[in-house]
Amino acid sequence: MIGLPMTDTAPTAIPPSAQVTLADGRVELAPGAAPSGPYANEDLLPVPVERRTWTTYNFTALWVGMAHNTASWTLASGLIAVGMDWKQAVLTIALANVIVLVPMLLTGHAGPKYGIPFPVFARASFGVRGANLPAVVRALVACGWFGIQTWIGGEAIYFLAGKLIGDSWANAAHIGGHAWTMWLSFALFWVLQVAIIYRGMDTIRRFENWAAPFVLVGAFVMLIWMSNKAGGFGPLLDQPSQLGWGSDFWKLFWPSLMGMIGFWSTLSLNIPDFTRYGKSQRAQTWGQALGLPTTMTLFAFLSVLVTSGSQAVYGETIWDPVQLAAKTDSVVGLLFALVTVLVATLSVNVAANLVSPAFDFSNVAPRKISFRAGALATCVIGVLIFPWKLYSDPQGYIFTWLGLVGGLLGTVAGILIADYWILRRGRLDLTDLYRTGGRYWYEGGWNWRAVVAFLAGGVLAVGGADFHPLVDGRPVPALAPLADYGWAVGLGTSMLLYVVLMLARGRDRLEA
Repeated sequence: MIGLPMTDTAPTAIPPSAQVTLADGRVELAPGAAPSGPYANEDLLPVPVERRTWTTYNFTALWVGMAHNTASWTLASGLIAVGMDWKQAVLTIALANVIVLVPMLLTGHAGPKYGIPFPVFARASFGVRGANLPAVVRALVACGWFGIQTWIGGEAIYFLAGKLIGDSWANAAHIGGHAWTMWLSFALFWVLQVAIIYRGMDTIRRFENWAAPFVLVGAFVMLIWMSNKAGGFGPLLDQPSQLGWGSDFWKLFWPSLMGMIGFWSTLSLNIPDFTRYGKSQRAQTWGQALGLPTTMTLFAFLSVLVTSGSQAVYGETIWDPVQLAAKTDSVVGLLFALVTVLVATLSVNVAANLVSPAFDFSNVAPRKISFRAGALATCVIGVLIFPWKLYSDPQGYIFTWLGLVGGLLGTVAGILIADYWILRRGRLDLTDLYRTGGRYWYEGGWNWRAVVAFLAGGVLAVGGADFHPLVDGRPVPALAPLADYGWAVGLGTSMLLYVVLMLARGRDRLEA
């Protein structure tokens, strides 16, 4: 190999055994064996063992912070609006989060063990170059959510500040269809998030540590306030189901369950972006198990009770906690609500919608795009997609576009789990994840088997879905019966097909 130029197709000279396995099973690069080349940079390389310091509390706090946000609140209260009572809504959300915890833990395992982020983890199945396919799809979904959540945070500043300052703020001159003070609020919230992410992952960890309990306290305060307004907890609990427990409920239950699973299906892919900093497998396993299903269920319980209370007190279902908090005449209450909503939105947006695309965009061109550059690109794209227009039509854009793309990500999860657990039994070669010509190079850097499984699973998962109002009708009407089970169909199909195609390739080639 001496004398070959450094190109994408020339393998580097790093031996595939240049990694060290510690007594606890964690793996890191051997001293002096860090890959260079076109597919590595400082942010994508494995986190050294001494920097894998996140504890069970850190992971629990991360999920508490991400689960307690405006989107989660309206997700739960929305089930009340479509006819469920509080018991049915809480059951649906609790079961969904127990189910989505399984792929979350399975994909998260590679983080503490190897210290690698999601786009590098995906190279084992999709290929060193092919990993850009799931990474970019995941990144674009995150950009959409980042922009929308930033607009929601800006609205919180604008709406509640207007209550405090008065008409001069709330009725300011309009530019582009919105008050200039609304644009200012949006910009302020955008800058605040950029400042947090620019300081790196340690800052995010510290922010989540104190944000998590603060937001939870805020939710309990809202529950106590609403129960006082309603005259006790009775009116919050006695709102009847409009569906009963018969066929009407079960027809709504399954698509609702898939929707609740799909809400965190994106994080079930890129959770290695966080678990790579884990102190141990126990830390990430217990931290996620304690943090995700329990806090989402608790928050759902608080949400549906408060929403039921709003029906009893105001005669209408008020989904949005900002609008509900604005019902109070207390200046202290308004300020507390403002800070709580901002912290909640910051917590989920920075962790869920900035960290992942930052790594994903860095994976596209590792030598040119750093983690911070990837995060900044996400922030810019999040503005360029005009989130104020996306949010103005939530049925068409949030629940149709983002929901359908999120359904496609279930197919990626199936491939990742099949490759890592069924075929490779949790064994990866760190240096080959960054090399040309290694075992993860496949054909020209792409594993066409993963691409085929992704496309097949995606068609079955969303082909029969209703794309209205983006497109009239369903792309493949014959697949309509599968649409309500999209996440499960996509995950199961891609998993099975990928295993079959890879075994046909030859198990011995997995080790070569």
